[in-house]
Amino acid sequence: MINLGFFLFQAPSTDVTTEVQSQSIVDIILSGGVMGVVIVGILFILSFLALYIFIERWLTIERAGKIDENFINNIRGSVASVNIEGAKALCRATDTPAARMIEKGLLRIGKPLKDIDAAIENVGNLEVFKLEKNLSTLASISGAAPMIGFLGTVTGMILAFYSMSTQQNVTPAVLAAGIYQALITTAFGLVIGIFAFVGYNLLVAKVEKVVFLMEKTTIDFMDLLQEPGH
Repeated sequence: MINLGFFLFQAPSTDVTTEVQSQSIVDIILSGGVMGVVIVGILFILSFLALYIFIERWLTIERAGKIDENFINNIRGSVASVNIEGAKALCRATDTPAARMIEKGLLRIGKPLKDIDAAIENVGNLEVFKLEKNLSTLASISGAAPMIGFLGTVTGMILAFYSMSTQQNVTPAVLAAGIYQALITTAFGLVIGIFAFVGYNLLVAKVEKVVFLMEKTTIDFMDLLQEPGH
């Protein structure tokens, strides 16, 4: 009797497991109702936008950080030989923020060092602004996605309680739409928010590294101009 009772207890759970496994992710999303589909759609758009910004910024900042170690030495050699045009050509051939800053400094040679430093700093500020382009959008997505997901939680629970109040026979199937909406939107919102938050911090760290290299190159260039004979 004990064994028979055990098998009778186990059999229904196997059927339930099989039914759950047969549902695709699309079926689960559609089970959340119209509001759930709309919220998931918005979260999908935010996820693609966050992914695009992360990849585009990562590649851009990666290129900006590739500063040839011999760049400043070549500039030093050109300036030492009074080949300013050659130094400018080298800067134009090097597509990095640091090169554009040095080029601006070369254009100001002959003026007081304070003016040269101010001109380089202005270009540096513009270059940093370009590097940080769309990072604020990524930060906004990291905060907005979980909030939108929680909105789905609220609307899902409202739907579930509304179903409970209007149905005579409350079964799990009656509550499924609201609960699916609540859980799916929360999960999607948190996943997108975490990805955007981590991506934002990784990009900020890379920007800071590039800014450090820009400042180092600028200091080397200003030291070069202050050497005797220049």
